[in-house]
Amino acid sequence: MPLTPTGHADGPNMNEEQMSGKQMTEELIHIQNLSIAFEQENTLTTVVSNVSLSIGKGEILGLVGESGSGKSVTAQSLMRLLPEPPVVYQSGEIIYQGKDILTLPEPELRFLRGHKISMIFQEPMTSLNPLHNIEKQLSEAVFLHSGDTGHAARAKVLDWLNRVGLRDAEKRLKALPHELSGGERQRVMIAMALINEPDLLIADEPTTALDVTIQAQVLRLILQLQKDLGMSVLFITHDLGIVHQMADRVAIMQQGKIVEVGETEALFRNPEHPYTRKLLSSEPSGSPVPVPDNAPIALEADDLKVWFAMKKGVLKRVYDHVKAVDGISLSIRKGETLGIVGESGSGKTTLARALLRLIPSVGRIGYVGPDMNRLDLNQLNHRQMRPLRRNLQIIFQDPYGSLSPRMSVAQIIAEGLHVHEKLSNEEVEARVIAAMQAVQLDPESRNRYPNAFSGGQRQRIAIARALILNPSLLVLDEPTSALDRSVQKEIIDLLKALQQEHQLSYLFVSHDLTVVRAMSHRIMIMQAGKVVETGQAERIFTQPVQEYTRKLIAAIPSMHSSL
Repeated sequence: MPLTPTGHADGPNMNEEQMSGKQMTEELIHIQNLSIAFEQENTLTTVVSNVSLSIGKGEILGLVGESGSGKSVTAQSLMRLLPEPPVVYQSGEIIYQGKDILTLPEPELRFLRGHKISMIFQEPMTSLNPLHNIEKQLSEAVFLHSGDTGHAARAKVLDWLNRVGLRDAEKRLKALPHELSGGERQRVMIAMALINEPDLLIADEPTTALDVTIQAQVLRLILQLQKDLGMSVLFITHDLGIVHQMADRVAIMQQGKIVEVGETEALFRNPEHPYTRKLLSSEPSGSPVPVPDNAPIALEADDLKVWFAMKKGVLKRVYDHVKAVDGISLSIRKGETLGIVGESGSGKTTLARALLRLIPSVGRIGYVGPDMNRLDLNQLNHRQMRPLRRNLQIIFQDPYGSLSPRMSVAQIIAEGLHVHEKLSNEEVEARVIAAMQAVQLDPESRNRYPNAFSGGQRQRIAIARALILNPSLLVLDEPTSALDRSVQKEIIDLLKALQQEHQLSYLFVSHDLTVVRAMSHRIMIMQAGKVVETGQAERIFTQPVQEYTRKLIAAIPSMHSSL
């Protein structure tokens, strides 16, 4: 059966020189008319279409686009990392040092990978081997390309771990990946990518999973190493704030096509393509509608503590505690959003789950029940808590992991109704349709499964599942961190509209201060289980009192500043 091409993006693929207005002088690598497809059941689906792009020597090129635009597929083609099949290179060439990478034999490709072109992947935990220590993994990269072993390899590994700023590098040589923090793992990945001093570094969303302060450190590190080595960088991201700080030039990608290329400042100042203008306008902004001063308290906590016992010895005696939440007091009014901000490990999520009685805690959790009685949730047993669950809902960070792949959207959204209410099938269906319409989802898709929806649509499904029970308070645990900026803006606008319509109270947990600022009336900054600073959102951003708060705000990637 002949292969049928499908899935081409609409619109012309623009010539790079026309878009940049400038002839590249000294090219390191040149992509010409590259088209890539995936073969499935004798059908070709084109995901990259006629892409032409150059990277100059010593240049940082930012490749920007939303999920599914073809950024990573294009980047991985520079090293031929994708399996062939199902990947089919339909046309084009990738010229490096006079040779077409797409036609190189396997031995030459092995030499190229990691030696001349290296890559930092998005998630360092899945990129590192969980069974091997750090020294072994970096030594392997040294041995494969230089042949060094033993003391020579160890010295090189240690030198690079120090260069990327890993604390106590010599003591960490025998550490396994899970024993390092996210920022430390990413530093190890950078060391592994650069240990053979490549000509080109591909950084594929290298800071997406990191806190804002760690993100700033990693970005500065990449910039410094790029200058030290004089190498080129292809920096892939969906965050225009980061690319504005990092890149000399920017290429915008949509539906497998390059739609605009230009020098960074010129493109940000005068974007030509409608899609570029859309991306630039997608930064979360604005502020929530003010809450009346006399709005009643929806939830409060006094001296809340969550301590995890540390045990040792045969008898497992407690010798210390991890104080994840250490004496926190807070209040949230009806219709108000309280933003909880802090780095990983600060206790944000632990606090949120303790407030919902999902984990044990000590202290008072005050809640005004449906009958207007004031209750201390920590004094209620499981049976007494159950009817209150419908009023206290949570939306999790990962919109895919929090939805059952074996249930249809209708079943997922209706699940809470079956627990808390006795309704006929017709009444349940009507409520599901209404909930889907409230979050701007097509009710006709209710019998489909989560894998048929985009990340933003899956998060809307999670919101509908919570809203169908008419809660009074929603805990939003990093609900937009896994989404593109434009989709983030849509979800934030939706949450604001729902808050106004239903007078919902939100506890908004995030490390993304740009999103928190757009959502929150008040902000509480956490560090090591304690409250560092709290106050009105605008005051926190314009007049922070504590040094830690100033440090967090200073680390926010901006489209109007540079590292």
